[in-house]
Amino acid sequence: MITFRKAQAADLPAIVAMLADDPLGAAREDASLPLAQGYLDAFDAIDADPNQLLAVAVEGGEVIGTLQISFLAGLSHKGAWRGQIEAVRVASHRRSGGIGQRMIDWAIVQCRARGCNLVQLTTDKSRADAHRFYERLGFTGSHLGYKKSL
Repeated sequence: MITFRKAQAADLPAIVAMLADDPLGAAREDASLPLAQGYLDAFDAIDADPNQLLAVAVEGGEVIGTLQISFLAGLSHKGAWRGQIEAVRVASHRRSGGIGQRMIDWAIVQCRARGCNLVQLTTDKSRADAHRFYERLGFTGSHLGYKKSL
């Protein structure tokens, strides 16, 4: 049985390993142990912020998925709150089994419970499979995003 919960510090090695386990993540993450201090500091900041939820999917004691939800207040849409879903990953040996859809469905429930009027996410332009996945779940590619490394 798969359950979802707020991530704990002990989950960090599994979370970082999932972030590193694809072509994009392999170039920007470092799952070697002990984990870099930056991961620990980021976890502490996320954990302390009531508008952040780092979550894991767990089955049989194994962390098999992760995502982060940022709850954002905004003036547009008549002051609507929105849920920003990021860093969605499923362990490579568990992909294509419906876990990702269950994770997104769970995340949407969390956003509704927090009073969000919309849910948004970003995914890299190169992730064609992810684009199809999110469109199948009812998301639309309505915006073009930009990033700048600092």
